[in-house]
Amino acid sequence: MNTVTITRVAEARWEAVAEGLIAGCGDASHRPDGRLFISIDVWQEALFDQLASAMLAALPEPLYTLVGEADQDLRSSWERLGFVVGRREREYVLPSHPRRTGLDALQLPADVTILPAGEADERPLRALDRAIREEVEATVGWHTMPAQLLTGPAGCTLVDPAKYAVAVCNGEYVGLVRVVPVRRRARIGLLAVRADQRRRGIGRALLTHALRTLHRDGIDSAWAEVDESNTAAIALFEGVGARRSSSYLELVYR
Repeated sequence: MNTVTITRVAEARWEAVAEGLIAGCGDASHRPDGRLFISIDVWQEALFDQLASAMLAALPEPLYTLVGEADQDLRSSWERLGFVVGRREREYVLPSHPRRTGLDALQLPADVTILPAGEADERPLRALDRAIREEVEATVGWHTMPAQLLTGPAGCTLVDPAKYAVAVCNGEYVGLVRVVPVRRRARIGLLAVRADQRRRGIGRALLTHALRTLHRDGIDSAWAEVDESNTAAIALFEGVGARRSSSYLELVYR
């Protein structure tokens, strides 16, 4: 191969140049929980190690990357550099039509109501987001939340309050679901209930509300990522007819 030049062209971007042409690039991005993820896109496979090595030398550990579990070639490339499997994440596709989900009626505890997306007050919504984050961090760890969680300012996982529907119990915000429409599908980016309000059917009610709203708006399905260890979420999704479509590996370099 001809001489290749690896250059850090920005704080979070590297480029590989061969014969005056860009032959590959690498990017780094911080997630809201502080983890630093990297990705590489190369047009010549032989450049992968060179580009990755330059990034590993310049960035602080630990570093993370996400690969499809079926992509053995890409996985091998990262593992060759010292990355190991940190966690597995399943992707599910959920139908929105009530006849397919079995969620014909919205069943709520008597003291709970749901505010549709865009109707929640931002201050208590952000307070609920912080409370749920702290509960998750104190138990299984926020790193088990979807790796493709939307990014925002440091420490903030609630980027666009208008995307959240909220469960309210006796005036307090106790659960939330974030849904982002994408053409004929939508992504359920987060579904969470405060620890002291779980096992009351609130999570199922929020999911029912989200899917019914999508069906009303002409969106046929949604997808969601779930950590493989989150058995409660897996049971909830599979219980409404969700189909596992793929799985991902989060690899870590320490």
